[in-house]
Order: sequence, then structure tokens, then C-alpha cells
Amino acid sequence: MTLPLPMINGVSASCVWLPHGDWPSYADFFVQRFVDVSLQTWQQRANKQQLVDEFGVPIVLEAAYCGGRRAYYYRELDNETPIPFVEQILYQDEHLVVVDKPHFLPVIPAGQFLQQTLLVRLKKTLACEDLIPIHRIDRETAGIVLFSRNVKTRGAYQNLFKNREVSKTYHALAPSCHDLHLPLNYQSRMIEGEPFFRMQEVAGTANSQTYIECLACFGELSLYQLQPITGRKHQLRVHLAALGIPIVNDSFYPHLQANQKEDFSRPLKLLAKSIAFIDPITKQSRYFESQLSLIE
Repeated sequence: MTLPLPMINGVSASCVWLPHGDWPSYADFFVQRFVDVSLQTWQQRANKQQLVDEFGVPIVLEAAYCGGRRAYYYRELDNETPIPFVEQILYQDEHLVVVDKPHFLPVIPAGQFLQQTLLVRLKKTLACEDLIPIHRIDRETAGIVLFSRNVKTRGAYQNLFKNREVSKTYHALAPSCHDLHLPLNYQSRMIEGEPFFRMQEVAGTANSQTYIECLACFGELSLYQLQPITGRKHQLRVHLAALGIPIVNDSFYPHLQANQKEDFSRPLKLLAKSIAFIDPITKQSRYFESQLSLIE
């Protein structure tokens, strides 16, 4: 689909559906729909002709509201905090871009992050508006992320993850525990916890599974290799915390450390180390490994 607004500085136009309703004007709709965005901001976008419908026709905020179509605009952030770490492109072809993501860098724009995201940085570097991540890892986690740059073959790669035909390996630095009999196939039932962004384990049929082994022991700390069989949110962090070996610098598990100022010198010691699969286009074996390390 061709967007009515071009990519600017790595940022593609955002889209919102205009539902049918009784708003007197477009201004009334946008102010009610986006409570954190001022009318002045919407007016500035309209003045720059950066608020348009799906046909590229500028939307006049004072005009009578008419639903049943899409609106496009550019999201902007003031005073975005720079993230002082650089991603590395490990591989690219006409279909895929494979990237080593540093800690602290979000994969996609959300909340307080826009320019300081892996997707926007890569769009600018590669001048590729069609680029999208095929899968994601947490902002706090470093390591391998795959992107699709070809709309025609995108679905084939997305199906690899949907059908669990991808082998992923993580490394984690956590306290040593000589009472654990490793390797271990750990299973539990995970659901959304409190606050909403945390997960918790509860009694019931397991819906999460991780294969855990110890690669090396450094006294009080050990390097663990983790192979997630399922892909629940925060699964690896929850599982290690439940075993009494929470990942070094984890501010969510086992206890939420609230109101902490972000410290770039204390990254979560979790790394998406490698990924392997059979390429759905070439039918060849693919293996990509992060060049990053948790051991300083």
C-alpha cells in the first residue's frame, strides 16, 4: 500500500481510523482521541499539510467531521533522550536485514521513543520505507533482530515465527546456583501481572517452556544459555527469577524497582545470541549470531 505521505527522517506516517460519530469537527475528534496531544500540535501538522486523508487530501481541523476513512500524520517528540549505543548490521539481502541491537534501544517507536529506535535508525541508514521487524525483543535486551525489506516475501518469513520454525538461543548472566540440576527444561503457567507490564506465574497448565543450561561459572555469577520453546512476554526473565537466579540488573523481576532513573552503565544482562531457520525462499539453512557479549 502506498502511503499518502512520504517517509521523513526515517519516520513513516502514522495512521488512525476515523470512525463514524457525532464529533462537531475534526479538531474535536483528534483532541478527544489523543488526549496527550494538544490542539496546537494538530494545527501545526495541518498547517504543514502533514495531516491528510487516505487520498492525500489535507484535513481541515475546523471542518465538519466525516468518518469512515483513514487519516495520516507524522508523530513527533520533543527533547527525546539520545541512546548512546550503536546497532550493527550483520547481514542484508533483497529480503532480510539482520541487526545486532544494543541494550536500551527499542525496536519500534512507542511512548517516549521515536528517532531513538532501531526501526527508524535503520530506515534512515538504508533509505527503506518498507522495512519492518519480523519479530521483536525487549528494549532492555540486546542481540539479534530480523527485519523484512521485501513486501512480497514478508509473509513467508513471518510464518516461520508463527509456526515456531525458528531456533533462538539467548545468553544470560545471573547468580550461580549449585543446587540446580542443569540442564533443565523449565515449564510454568504465565499470565499478565501487576502492573500491566509485568508477568507472573500461577498454578495451572504450563503455557511457557525454556531449556536452560550453564555455559560457565565465574564464582558468584554464571553464564546461562537459554532456549525458549515458547515465546511469552518476559519469559526468560520470569523463569530465571522463579528459579532464584534473576538476571543481573533486572529491574522488573523478581521485584519491581520503581522510580529508578535509567542507568546506561547497568544494562540487563540478557542477550539474544543466535537465531537459526530454513530460509523459506532459498531453502538453505540460515544461522546468525550476535557479536556482542555479556562478559566484560
